[in-house]
Amino acid sequence: MTAQAGFDTDDQLVARAVGDLSRRTRFPVVFGGLERSGAIHVTAIAGTRTRSIEGLVVQASKGLGGASFVEGRPRLALDYRTSRSITHDYDRAILGEGISTLLAVPVMVSGRARGIIYCGSWQRSPVGDVVSRPVFAAAESLSTELRVRDEVRRRLALAPAPETTAQLPTAAREELRESYAELRSIAASVQDAALRDRLTQLEKRLAALSSDAARPAERVDSTLSPREVDVLACCALGSTNAEIATTLGLKEGTVKSYLASAMSKLDASTRHAAVTRARRAGILP
Repeated sequence: MTAQAGFDTDDQLVARAVGDLSRRTRFPVVFGGLERSGAIHVTAIAGTRTRSIEGLVVQASKGLGGASFVEGRPRLALDYRTSRSITHDYDRAILGEGISTLLAVPVMVSGRARGIIYCGSWQRSPVGDVVSRPVFAAAESLSTELRVRDEVRRRLALAPAPETTAQLPTAAREELRESYAELRSIAASVQDAALRDRLTQLEKRLAALSSDAARPAERVDSTLSPREVDVLACCALGSTNAEIATTLGLKEGTVKSYLASAMSKLDASTRHAAVTRARRAGILP
């Protein structure tokens, strides 16, 4: 997949996740990949002693990973060689590396498996919560980043070209504002600082798309905090304080505090006036 909008490719994202996990897990071997055309293509490998896993393509429902992918749940083979609960289509690759215990964890995105992270050891090893927790965390983190970039791609595909924004119909402008608010909400849940920074750049692009080029942006003396912008973006969609609290995972009282602070900084007496001023300042689309 081609990199776009400042993102690494999805395969590079998997490689980073595998590399990070290999440094945090007790499993000596870590590998993984994403689904393409009904099969998991292993594109990232760490810790192996042979090259037998390189280029591995796992068909859905086959092998430990294929079963995990179809079922959407982790699968474990404590003794891979003798396991009767899986097909052994990939023994050449797995046993060729000398792996005895193998754990496969699906990367779930919006309820659908998008890939598999594998962890293996050369000896039969018990796998309890302490051992498996970093693997589950890595799969969840990868899932979040994939979900974010899926949404970014979808929203950018809907965004109009800059030269057409001056004549945007009301419905299209509202869609742009919904996109912006949703990206703000997603970004708030992302732990990766680099990814948050890239999302911020995309949010600025969306805000600029609906600006009126004929009128210079108004100056605002104080800088709004990220959370104040988040709350205003939701206000712009007509959301109540309770709805904003649910969307952003905040308490309703906290939403009120952010809103009051934003209104003060924007010298606005109502939330509507604050949203209008933020739009004129280029803070919101």
